[in-house]
Order: sequence, then C-alpha cells, then structure tokens
Amino acid sequence: MRSLTFLRPGRLEWRETAAPRLRGPGEALVRPISVARCDLDRAVLYGEAPFRGAFLHFLRNHLPPAVGQRGLFRNAPFKGPYAFGHEFVGIVTEVGDQVRAVQPGTVVGCSFQICCGTCPFCREGLTGNCTGVPARSMYGFGDLGGDWGGALSDSVRVPFADFMLVPLPDGLDPLALGSLPDNIVDGWRTVGPWLLERPGASVLVMGGGALSVGLYAAGIAVAMGASAVTYVDADPGRREIARRLGVGDVLAEPPSRVRPDYDVTVEASANEPGLSVAIRSTRPGGVCTSVGIYYQTTTRMPLLAMYGTGITFVHGRVNSRPCMHDVLPIIQSGRFQPAMVTGLTADWDDAAEALLDPAAKVIVTRSG
Repeated sequence: MRSLTFLRPGRLEWRETAAPRLRGPGEALVRPISVARCDLDRAVLYGEAPFRGAFLHFLRNHLPPAVGQRGLFRNAPFKGPYAFGHEFVGIVTEVGDQVRAVQPGTVVGCSFQICCGTCPFCREGLTGNCTGVPARSMYGFGDLGGDWGGALSDSVRVPFADFMLVPLPDGLDPLALGSLPDNIVDGWRTVGPWLLERPGASVLVMGGGALSVGLYAAGIAVAMGASAVTYVDADPGRREIARRLGVGDVLAEPPSRVRPDYDVTVEASANEPGLSVAIRSTRPGGVCTSVGIYYQTTTRMPLLAMYGTGITFVHGRVNSRPCMHDVLPIIQSGRFQPAMVTGLTADWDDAAEALLDPAAKVIVTRSG
C-alpha cells in the first residue's frame, strides 16, 4: 500500500509499505478518507527554529534512553522516515470476530491516541494516559508515538476498535471532519464543559500558536451561546476566520490594560506573554485552559495574580476519545461548522505539497 512518509522538515514522499493486517479479534482496519494537518504537524513540517531546539531538549530529558539510541536526536526533533498524519476520519474495511460497535462500511472518527478503554485511566476518561499500551502511543509520529503507522495511508490498523472508533452520525460530511479526533476536540475541551456548567459565560481566546485549536474554541463558544467571545491573534487571515465564525470582538493584540473579566479563557498562543494575559484575564473562580506546548521552563506564570483570584488552570494534552462524543452533537446541529476553519482542502495525491500550505487548517480527502 502507499503511505505518505515524513523525511525531514519541508519534505514528504509517497512510499510503498506493507499493508497492516488484523492481529486480534478486537481489531479493525480503516481506510482513511479525510486526514487533517494538526497544528503540531505544521510546526514539524515547517521545522520552526524555536520548536526544534526546545523540543529536542524536551525529548532528551523525558524519553527513555533507548529511544534516543535509535537516532531520534541526531538531526531533527522528529527523525524521518516515518508514516505521517494522525487526525482522520475513515471507512471500516475489516473487523475482528469480537468487534461489535462497527462493521465494514461504517464511517468513523478514530482516536489518534491508542487507548484500550478498560484500564483505570481510560475508565476515568484520561485516554491520553492509557496504561494498556506504552506511554504516548499514537498515530503519525514514528518512534515518538510507538510507530503505529500514519493516517495518510491506504489502511490503518485500530487495535481496540470498539472503543477507539466513533461512528459518525448520518447527515455529516465526513470529508470536512478530518480534524475531529484532535484539534476540534482540543478546542471543545477548552470551552465546552465550562459553558455547559455556566451557560452564557464570557470567553477569551488567545490565538496564534495552536492555529486551528484557538479558532475551533472560539467557534464552539459562539455556537454554545457565550455572552461574549474575544479572539486575539496577530494574523489577519485568522482574525477574518474568527469573524466568519461569529466572534464579535476580534483583536490583533490584547488590550494594554488586562482586567480579570472573563469566565473562561483559552491560551492557544503558545508563548509566555499570551499565557500571562490569559491567566490575568480570568475572573475570580474562572477557568483558564492552556493548549500551548511549552518545552522549556516557563518563567512568566503570574502566580500572584492566580493566588488573588483563585482560578482553575488546566494544562495538558487533550483526551481525544471521550471528547469526540461530546462535540458531535453541536456539529450535527449546524451551529458549529468546522469547515469554516479549513483554509485548503486538497486531493489525496496532492498531499505532499498541500500539507506545506500556510493555511490554519489543511485537509486531504479522497473517495471511499
């Protein structure tokens, strides 16, 4: 089968690889039909200088030595070649004898994190920390993710099919939902649970680092009836997307005087000034969620301000699998349309070039 392979920043190549086969009765094979470029994928493909150095520092200090000995650190934070892509929607083509939730022909979103569904963390909804598989097991990151293959392939093996696969409701366009298993649910978890708890809450999104996650968060906040949504981003193109999503207050930079006025804040800038603004803008008892990845020591956490306001600060990876069920109803309702964030939809055969496009979100599609 063909698989799009990451070689180095700026270089992807289609290669022939061995097709996966079922290895157990609870497994399934899925043919991806819509694959999105994650915000992290973009940084990898662009080989951004701050990202490279900081991520190497993180990997050297937090991964087992055996991984480093395989050459992961020699030239780049992600050492090619490896099968690329992890956000995807596909069609089930084959299932094991014990699979009950899906069947061949079912259109599904697939958790990008490999998760068993039965370990204590999975039962708590912490599927990003599943203990049924090695830590950080996920598609599309080579050695770092356990080499489970990539979504930009003719077939993907799903080891815990009944848990990891979520059938899509009728009426949704699966080709528009490639980002569902990661960036869309990442945006959801920053605002969705809190707006359910506090209907009409006000929301601030500091965008610009996690490019699409911040936009998804802003769009979901509008769709869920937030009383006010402010989106901050230096990029004029993303600011225009935010306006199309219905955001009423779109700024190129935060106000010179930051006040703790927002019930819910989202830090998607991935820089320390944005982190500080998000925290200091959160009202007493409010919630600030950071989706930015900080690979080195962060020195600008405004702990004194947090002490004075008693906010809840949330930081960490999204737990992909449970959030897919949570966000699908609002997409199905039509109030939130993820396609509005997509800057480029490309044909499958053009993926190697299209994924280098600077758009906030790129999706690669093919027929079933």
